[in-house]
Amino acid sequence: MNAQKEGDMGAPVRLPGEYQGRPGEVLARLHQLYPKLIDLSLGRLEILLAKMGNPERHLPPVIHVAGTNGKGSTCANLRAIAEAAGLWAHVMTSPHLVSITERFRLAGKLVDEDTLVEAFEEVERINDGAPITVFEVLTAAGFLLFSRVPADLVILEVGLGGRLDATNVVPKPVACAITTISVDHQAFLGETLDIIAGEKAGIIKPGVPVVVAPQAPEALESIRLRAEALGAPMWVLGREVQVGIEADGLHYSDPQGALDLPSPGLKGPHQGTNSALAIAALRVSGLDIPVSAYGGIARTDWPARLQRLHGALAERLPARWELYLDGGHNPGAGEVLGAVMDGWSDRPVHVIAGVKQSKDVSGFLQPLIGRAASLQVVAEEEQHLATPVEELIAASGGVAIAGPTIIEALDRLAAQNSVPARVLICGSLYLAGVALAQDGWVPV
Repeated sequence: MNAQKEGDMGAPVRLPGEYQGRPGEVLARLHQLYPKLIDLSLGRLEILLAKMGNPERHLPPVIHVAGTNGKGSTCANLRAIAEAAGLWAHVMTSPHLVSITERFRLAGKLVDEDTLVEAFEEVERINDGAPITVFEVLTAAGFLLFSRVPADLVILEVGLGGRLDATNVVPKPVACAITTISVDHQAFLGETLDIIAGEKAGIIKPGVPVVVAPQAPEALESIRLRAEALGAPMWVLGREVQVGIEADGLHYSDPQGALDLPSPGLKGPHQGTNSALAIAALRVSGLDIPVSAYGGIARTDWPARLQRLHGALAERLPARWELYLDGGHNPGAGEVLGAVMDGWSDRPVHVIAGVKQSKDVSGFLQPLIGRAASLQVVAEEEQHLATPVEELIAASGGVAIAGPTIIEALDRLAAQNSVPARVLICGSLYLAGVALAQDGWVPV
């Protein structure tokens, strides 16, 4: 079994487009070392890091981010605020969409291939053929780079879960953030929301403040119990933290005071929560952030999160049409996208969806079906573990029709419709990567 995101609990990461470029060649070799048995511990990585001199103990201040939906957006907001404050930030996120270099930012800039290859090869040499997963190698390489390049902050996104995720070897971050939790990756994290939340709350450390997005009661209780047991101060959005988006911007308040800020740069009503979570994490971290820097949320950019496309794919549609891309892929993300579509009532919305195997396809599609003017489902050749089109149609209750590719679906819409409309491509970060490549997007 492969996992879209993988920590120590998961299976080997398979990278979009197989293993591309020189960094991919090294990872392809390391893929062959995948452990024959999953030991559900951090032991392999801890042994490797010890041989490397424990770079995870020699990092700038770390903000650790876990959750189900919104982790990437929260990390992007953290980076935007830090940069507005004049800070240099390292960032490690996953998965990537087009190039593996997207996973690592060194002092604000994407790592170059040569630097990344050198780090991978150093990890490979020190590991010396021992069983290891690709995600563990990625994490070790990230810590190695972050320990050597000066910066003011590390923004660290959990791969999967939290408690047993490879990133959780960091001993004491300055703050933890937990985004909205929903049911996903049950094979690795458990079947119920309280158990899943308990796994994600595993990033909480003794005495380290944690900020938490709005949660279902059973999820919040699991997080509260962990924080209380470890003496970790906890701020919860909707309780200690209040946030609202109005026509004039974002209004935020917490026990330290109130902020009136511009609207988030990332679009959608849910981005108020992700922006507020980033603000709260920095406010409790103890880092010196000028109040004016929190306005950096207006300049946040993060691909495949209600991203408007303007390249080759968008050019296939009639003038005045709009094309958007979102990588959301679970029922919680489907609900969020449904709310976005409610705000797009000025024109029809046509959906093109492709979902990864093992996901709750019906749960993702149901919030979209009643709101979409049409639903086409796709399975691209380069889309890793794509659910077959026939299964997608069945999961939609027969409502959807086969694309069966993005380009064919767009061309069908362009030929059959004259009224200005919006088109939303969604359902998988792997599909998003394919769409971005077809549109001509280049990471920066």
